Amino acid sequence: MSHDTLQRPVRTGPAAGTDPAPRRRKHWSGRANPLAGLGSVLWLAVVVVPVYAMISASLTHQSEALGHNALKPPSHPTLDNYETVLHNGFGHLLWNTVLAAAAVVAIVLVLCVPLSYVAVRTRSIWSGAAFRLFLLGVAIPAQAVVVPLYLMIAKLDLYDSLLAIILPTAAFAMPVSVLILTGTLRDISEDLYEAMALDGASPTRMLFQLVVPLAKGGISTVVVYAALQAWNGLLFPLIFTQSDGPRVLTLGLFNYVSEFGVNIPALLASVVLSGVPIFVVYLVARRALVGGLMGVGGK
Repeated sequence: MSHDTLQRPVRTGPAAGTDPAPRRRKHWSGRANPLAGLGSVLWLAVVVVPVYAMISASLTHQSEALGHNALKPPSHPTLDNYETVLHNGFGHLLWNTVLAAAAVVAIVLVLCVPLSYVAVRTRSIWSGAAFRLFLLGVAIPAQAVVVPLYLMIAKLDLYDSLLAIILPTAAFAMPVSVLILTGTLRDISEDLYEAMALDGASPTRMLFQLVVPLAKGGISTVVVYAALQAWNGLLFPLIFTQSDGPRVLTLGLFNYVSEFGVNIPALLASVVLSGVPIFVVYLVARRALVGGLMGVGGK
């Protein structure tokens, strides 16, 4: 017998450079949690039912508003209430509110981002003391200082103007914004700062080329938070404005409240229209918002 006949055949695997057959993924099979599911359904009902009742009531006639069942769809839905709102100065109120919210967000970002950066990167007693002193604003309610604020606004000749709404709202939104941003900036790795320092980057360059891109989650959280404070604020517009010129949406709701009654469907239609823009902002930034609130916005 020759050597060739004695040689046993060798089994060959897959060719070199080719991947073996993919393994099947193991699907994670966890236990069902009926308690968590029940809680989710209850929470969904708590959120959805009032919104549904509000929209349903806004589609009813004024004559049927008081006797209408909130959970029952309107028998004869109408858009007259929305037409009434749109022809009752809603555009002017919306424009003032958008301006106030945009100005508040701009002021908060311009001041709080550098302030949080300094609080995180500066290792000094004075920086820590200033940061703690600044955060005392979280414990001070706006109602406690409304009289001194009124006197300051009057002396600065800002009464009955949009600035009288913008400046206090931004001031009271800053402590929480700094708290959120400092938590986000602490998640940025120290190695990244050292790498940019070795490249000769200045603190200003680090702020704009490193901190701001990696802190999008916290910044988005601050944007939504500050915008909500300006959008839903009632105390400052009520105290610091008087005429129709600087009036915002929260004060515009009083247009449907008179001495002899309340136009409930029109009032709720105004609330629905007022909530649409800020809801759109939330939809755009919801992922970054949740990440920032969970403290992982910088990762």
